[in-house]
Amino acid sequence: MIIIVPIGDIPGDVLSFLHSNLSAFYARFGIEVRVIGGLSISAFSHAFDMYRGQFLGRAFLPALSLVKRDFRALAVLGVVNVDLYEPGLNFIFGIAHPGFGVALISLHRLYPEFYGEPPDRKLLKERALKEAMHELGHVFGLEHCPNPKCVMHFSNSIIDTDIKSWMYCESCLRKLEKNISRSHVRG
Repeated sequence: MIIIVPIGDIPGDVLSFLHSNLSAFYARFGIEVRVIGGLSISAFSHAFDMYRGQFLGRAFLPALSLVKRDFRALAVLGVVNVDLYEPGLNFIFGIAHPGFGVALISLHRLYPEFYGEPPDRKLLKERALKEAMHELGHVFGLEHCPNPKCVMHFSNSIIDTDIKSWMYCESCLRKLEKNISRSHVRG
């Protein structure tokens, strides 16, 4: 099972879109996807850097690993609506920890409005799905892919995210299938 955990105020239409699309994709592996009740963003106040105005992405991962343990899930995907960073980077769209079996994505920089564009819910949801597929790919052992159309391609900017597909290239999909079958055997 893959658990989706909203952290803070996450739009219901985005959560529903992620749930239905991830469910449809992971059904091929016999993996159920569920959305559970969320966590409060205030529980992560320690992760907020007031000088940057951003939250440290990795600070969310231990709490998500507890959700994974409690639900005996294969993976957990946290979704936040705050700006994230990692040391040495101006921002991140998401982060994953394969060892913990958890990932986190941020919607903050996926809104077209962030870039001065008009609101576009369809575009927001597509970007969120791409980031979710990318970070879950890392959870299941995939590295960044050189193919700019593959969802595992590194996004240096929102333009990179918009160019790539929400799907894995053939090579990454084969690796994913192999890695998921291994993780089913282990656990």
